[in-house]
Amino acid sequence: MISTDFEFLAGFLKTNSGLTLTPDKAYLIESRLQPIAAKHGKGDVAGLINALRTFPTQDLRRDVIEAMTTNETSFFRDTKPFDIFKSEVLGKLVTARAARKSLRIWCAAASSGQEPYSIAILLKDDPRLAGWKIDLVATDIDTSILAKATTGRYSKFEVQRGMPIQLLMKHFTKLNDDTWEVKPEIRSMVSFRQLNLLEDFSTIGTVDVVFCRNVLIYFDAATKGGVLGKISRRLSDDGYLFLGGAETVLGVSDAFEPSTGNRGLYVKPQRLAQAA
Repeated sequence: MISTDFEFLAGFLKTNSGLTLTPDKAYLIESRLQPIAAKHGKGDVAGLINALRTFPTQDLRRDVIEAMTTNETSFFRDTKPFDIFKSEVLGKLVTARAARKSLRIWCAAASSGQEPYSIAILLKDDPRLAGWKIDLVATDIDTSILAKATTGRYSKFEVQRGMPIQLLMKHFTKLNDDTWEVKPEIRSMVSFRQLNLLEDFSTIGTVDVVFCRNVLIYFDAATKGGVLGKISRRLSDDGYLFLGGAETVLGVSDAFEPSTGNRGLYVKPQRLAQAA
């Protein structure tokens, strides 16, 4: 790929999705975009990029962004955040929300649905939340991956990645030797919708917990800070933010501070001041 094509594609992705495409990731371009070029009749990746430069259709723009988006995920991924959510966060929120008996949780990079369904299972199995209203919103930029998430259907390989056998048997139905389906009572707890984190997301409303894990690593510092600032405005003052293990707010945004002793968990700065 010639340098001008790479620079154009990198700029297009950053402007439209926040993704930072560095030269060391150039090897991904051919494998991910050649099928898109064929689908749209552009011949090769050079032809595809030329179409993006000149008269890009909405479908072409969407397909390129979705092809370059990483959708690596699994049930109860990394384990520890879900342990913290169950043992630390939920207990405090149950006390704080006792009067209204409702919780709103937002998964801001839901991918194919394993994260929000994992959270839904934890909520469903928590006796403290019996009779509560649970609103679990799951968003992603990729419409095709959201379509998969909505079905709640996963291969044997996918459910074996992180889903404990007792929870698999309780909350999934085996359709055949290679397909399992999340039961309706869990699927109905999650509302999936398309959302670009670079755009306005005031329609999300106010939430009590945000999971935005393993997505900011693909953004530059300025984009990370902007996204964190917008998340802060959607999060209740006593709410919680979960980031991925390789992500941090330090040196990026002053909208959040680490929660002492809970790696990957963040709160608004006034929370720490009030606790002092």
